[in-house]
Amino acid sequence: MERVISAQGLLSLPSAPQARTFHQPLRRRFPFAAAGFASPIFRARSPSHAVHGFDSGEKIPSPLVLRAVFDPQRRLLSSPLYGNPRKGPTFSAGAAVPAGGAGFAEGEAEKPKFLGVEITTLKKIVPLGIMFFCILFNYTILRDTKDVLVVTAKGSSAEIIPFLKTWVNLPMAIGFMLLYTKLSNVLSKEALFYTVIFPFIAFFGAFAFLLYPLRDVIHPTALADRLLAALGPSFLGPVAILRIWSFCLFYVMAELWGSVVISVLFWGFANQITTVAEAKEFYPLFGLGANIALIFSGRTVKYFSNLRKNLGPGVDGWAISLKGMMSIVVLLGFVISGIYWGVNKFVVNDPSLPRSNRKKKEKPKLGMNESLKVLLSSRYVRDLATLVVAYGISINLVEVTWKSKLKAQFPSPNEYSSFMGDFSTATGIATFTMMLVGRWILRKFGWGVAAMITPTVLLLTGVGFFSLILFSGPLTPLLGSMGITPLLAAVYVGALQNIFSKSAKYSLFDPCKEMAYIPLDEEMKVKGKAAIDVVCNPLGKSGGALIQQFMILTFGSLANSTPYLGGILLAIVLAWIGAARSLDSQFSPLAKELLEKEKLLKEKSNASPIEATKEETEELLAVESASGEKLSNGSPLNRKSALESEATSETFGKHGQ
Repeated sequence: MERVISAQGLLSLPSAPQARTFHQPLRRRFPFAAAGFASPIFRARSPSHAVHGFDSGEKIPSPLVLRAVFDPQRRLLSSPLYGNPRKGPTFSAGAAVPAGGAGFAEGEAEKPKFLGVEITTLKKIVPLGIMFFCILFNYTILRDTKDVLVVTAKGSSAEIIPFLKTWVNLPMAIGFMLLYTKLSNVLSKEALFYTVIFPFIAFFGAFAFLLYPLRDVIHPTALADRLLAALGPSFLGPVAILRIWSFCLFYVMAELWGSVVISVLFWGFANQITTVAEAKEFYPLFGLGANIALIFSGRTVKYFSNLRKNLGPGVDGWAISLKGMMSIVVLLGFVISGIYWGVNKFVVNDPSLPRSNRKKKEKPKLGMNESLKVLLSSRYVRDLATLVVAYGISINLVEVTWKSKLKAQFPSPNEYSSFMGDFSTATGIATFTMMLVGRWILRKFGWGVAAMITPTVLLLTGVGFFSLILFSGPLTPLLGSMGITPLLAAVYVGALQNIFSKSAKYSLFDPCKEMAYIPLDEEMKVKGKAAIDVVCNPLGKSGGALIQQFMILTFGSLANSTPYLGGILLAIVLAWIGAARSLDSQFSPLAKELLEKEKLLKEKSNASPIEATKEETEELLAVESASGEKLSNGSPLNRKSALESEATSETFGKHGQ
């Protein structure tokens, strides 16, 4: 190497760079270089630290920072002067912009971007976003259709829903997950995906074009009539499951689409191919996209439900609407499968794309007794469990009662489905808005206020809904002056209750619930969450249905049990509010303490780069003055730069060989 090293010559490497060594003038400047160390490597820390030039007689300019870092791979092979092999220092000082000419950037070259996002990331995120949109689009159509089928069918009513969820949906969900576990042990991930999703696509297509047109042939109506006459009207719900078994099968398959295709297939695939950084950035956008899908699918349901208006007399309008909606479901099902195939073929197998190295955390498998012990041992976890159970029970109590009134107001399947289309669109808009507002509420008012919004909304709308049902007589003149009936008012208030409670759940309740786990110690965090999964989630989901079943069998019908359901709802929501206040009194101080600790740690870690540079320069000069002295492996200089040295050595090794 020449006596004078220029910045351009150092940072703008030739097309076939060769290894560079320092000759005698530089060795005189750096005594340890004469000791037989491997060749040092220089690179500028920042644009202001570019090497302007120096020789044996110059002082090293202060902007240049040379950090001597031990590289375990650089050892002297033969050193007759000093005997034992020594580690060679690597001098590094970050990346610099060279003066005149294309510079060498540390590490890999900057990857191409579109709208500020790397193209390689978009190759994964865009297909995943389209998949998620299609899955949620289908789910909204299926969710609205399943209610129309089982509630408006002849010989059935909304009373079938609690029995259907408990005695059909739950066993089939458990059976499916057992089968899925078995298949996952013998099939590849791709084969498992297709094996699961294709039966859904086939069933929904077959239902619209085969099972529904043949409903009068395949449904045992006469047997159901005899059973109902023998058991009494209280058993209308259980008998209706047998009477309209194909509709109930559709109901269960639609429910499984939400839990299996969304939760298991999609999120399992997304977590498999995305990195943690990509997940943090784009998963929240998937949530917003889900609500956009809800809006568009609601409009689609509305459109097909209104086809009946343009059909002639005697035509089964609901059958036409059903064929149209299920055709879209089947088409989007194939689109989902096609995207999955394309991502696996062209993206997952591309070695240039980053992928997730995350390992699935092992959750403790707590039994029922262990879960109850965890819940009883901590007031904090008990309050959190109360929130989960209370939401599940209260939303079920209101929803089923509301759907019974909805059938009374809209007995035609097309009218019922048209209203559900508007309901889904309104839910999507409200949830989208609340997700944007929810972050502001959390920042402005804190966890306590955010956690209280969902039960407060349920309480106010629930009181209004049950009041319209219980006091319909006295309210009739007042509502008549407004041009509506008590029944229609109850339908609208119940719809508002469901819309606002669901939007508050997705935007505030779920984030607050997950935030509440953060201050817990690691053991209680894991065990508490497992206990809530074992005990509280099933209790919340099925608790409302079990209460309604008991009321229906006791009082003969859902309408007769409405006053008692209203009282139970009031008690549960008040307990929910009390638990939220109690949890806030425990969570807020812990969260404040955590924030203060994080702030202190952040302040300590944010050392000034300029000050660090000066310290490193002084250490280097001290090393230079102590000619021949060894650097300590435990020195601050070494600790700060060890990882960076490895990356530097690897980078220059690639370019220099």
